[in-house]
Amino acid sequence: MARAPQLEVHGPGLVLRLPTARDAPALLRLASDPEVTRWFSWGPYTTIEEPRAYLARQARRRQAGVQLDLVVEHREAGPVGVIGLSELSVRDRRAMVGTWLGRDWWGTGVNAEAKALVFHLAFGRCGLLRVGAYSDVANARSRTALSNVGLVHEGILRGWHRHGDVQKDVNVHGLLREDWLRSREHEVPVRIVGSVPDAFVVG
Repeated sequence: MARAPQLEVHGPGLVLRLPTARDAPALLRLASDPEVTRWFSWGPYTTIEEPRAYLARQARRRQAGVQLDLVVEHREAGPVGVIGLSELSVRDRRAMVGTWLGRDWWGTGVNAEAKALVFHLAFGRCGLLRVGAYSDVANARSRTALSNVGLVHEGILRGWHRHGDVQKDVNVHGLLREDWLRSREHEVPVRIVGSVPDAFVVG
């Protein structure tokens, strides 16, 4: 039997790794909090079947180059959220980063380290030249957190994101590879184990 592909991004206090079916209970616990999913088009989770369905889709979405999600695992506390790359453009060598964390981990530095790790993966291994991010125009916490890890606010996209029955405006933020190379996030010690899915290697 062929082994499942492995990918781990190790930092000082966190490991980003591919999700597995065993993560369903932890994701249910973290994302059952309505405040955690307040700004998203999904959630909050109410049954174990919701994270199970999400996890079951991940291998197929990685292989197709649609989404590369990684569990954010604290070395002592276990899974604390999810970070991932999506909206990949192979030609333009860019993607968008998205993150959600359990509320207990807000303001603890976990987001900053997780972003630093995913930047190393995106720019150092995937070959991307740009990583972008969205934030709801009303979500000041998210905009500040993105700014704090080097993403520049570039403007507002009107009617960009559908949330239930509402078409919402979003902020768009961006980080270029040359800016990352000069940033403090680049200085975070990172060790990458395993291989990036082929669909996400663009350069």
